[in-house]
Amino acid sequence: MRPLQISAETAQKLAEALNVPIEQIMHLPQHILIQKLVEIERNESSNSNHKE
Repeated sequence: MRPLQISAETAQKLAEALNVPIEQIMHLPQHILIQKLVEIERNESSNSNHKE
């Protein structure tokens, strides 16, 4: 499997958001990474809704 075609900055931000090592981000299958991004977005949107 090829590493994801994302920039180093993007990988760092994802690693911080998911609280996993950057190496793990680079080797995640794309469909799993997208699923994780959706989870992050849901959490952020629910947190912003509670703040209003």
